[in-house]
Order: sequence, then structure tokens, then C-alpha cells
Amino acid sequence: MPKNRLEAFADGIFAIAATLLTLNLTVTEGHPLGQELLTIWPQYAAYAISFLTIGIIWINHHTVMHQIGRVDRTFLTLSVLFLAVIAFIPFPTRLLAANIQTDGARAAAFAYGITLTLTAVFFNVIWRYAASGRRLLRPDAEEKVVEGISRSYAFGPPIYLGATLVALVSPTASAALYGAFALFYTLESSLFGRRPVDDPGNPTGYPRQ
Repeated sequence: MPKNRLEAFADGIFAIAATLLTLNLTVTEGHPLGQELLTIWPQYAAYAISFLTIGIIWINHHTVMHQIGRVDRTFLTLSVLFLAVIAFIPFPTRLLAANIQTDGARAAAFAYGITLTLTAVFFNVIWRYAASGRRLLRPDAEEKVVEGISRSYAFGPPIYLGATLVALVSPTASAALYGAFALFYTLESSLFGRRPVDDPGNPTGYPRQ
């Protein structure tokens, strides 16, 4: 299978997941609209965090696929599992938005964090499978770029797992960490996007996941 078919499928999943986030924005009928628009601020925050997170993951996926020369069945299977988690993100986003101010905040923040942690894990798995022994990489893929991607993406799982464990103590702090990560990676993407890919400070030229 040509890799462009996988890229097209992945782009569709990312687009659908990002679009479904808007369904979490709802107001209660019969209540003053102005007051409701202020009351649902957790929904705005959850939407922004998840949209930025999905956007950054999409950029990172583009980075990976740019280094891939071909795909095999195992890579496709791993990609399907990765994309399944991406498509799932709107559900814990809704849970977090609806419950961050209730007794269910701990469970909601934990579920959200587990989802993002799994996303980071699967992302690393598909990259390391492709890069191991340069199994699926382009023949002209530069080794320092490949090594840079491997190093930078390795931080994703422990970072998100740490924020997830914080949810067991303070759901609000955990949610704030998810937001901080999304904002940091967005700013990092904008900053590093101006650097050439051979910049030793950022071998990938793209944000970390």
C-alpha cells in the first residue's frame, strides 16, 4: 500500500476528531444565554486544550511520515491503533469539561490523561518500529534527524503519565498541566518552525511528542 493512502486516512481521522470537539460545547436551554455562555467556560478550556493537542500530534505525525519511505502491514496495524486513540479524544474531553467542577473531576482528569498517554505511547511505537534498523525509512533520511526525532518524542509518554498521576491528587492541577503542555508545544512549534532542520538545537525542526 502506498504511504499516501495511510496519510490521507490519518488526516481524515485527525480532522474528524478535531471537529467532534465542537459537539462538547453546549448550553442549557431555558437559562439566560449570557450567563450560560460564561458558566460553560470549562467547555471552552477543554476544547482549546484538546484542539491544540490534536493539532500538535498531527504536525508530529507529518514529521514522521516525511521520514517514511514505505509502509508494511505491521506499521499499518500500529497506525490504526494509534488513530483509534486519536478518534477517542473527544470523549474524555467531554468528561473533563462536564466534571472538572464536580465530584467526578478525579476520574475525568485521569481518563483524559490516560488517553493522551496512550496516544504518546502509540506514537513512539509506530516511529520506533519504522526507525529500528531503518526498517521503513527513506533511503536518504538523515541519521541525525532520525536520532533527533527518537530522542525528542521519548519525552511524551512520561510527561503525560506524570500529569495523569497528578489527577489522583489534584484534578484541577492535572487539567492545568494538560493545558500548559498544549500551550508549550504550540509555542515550541511556532518557534522551531522558523529554524532549519539541521539546527543542532532541534534536529527535527518540529515540536516534540
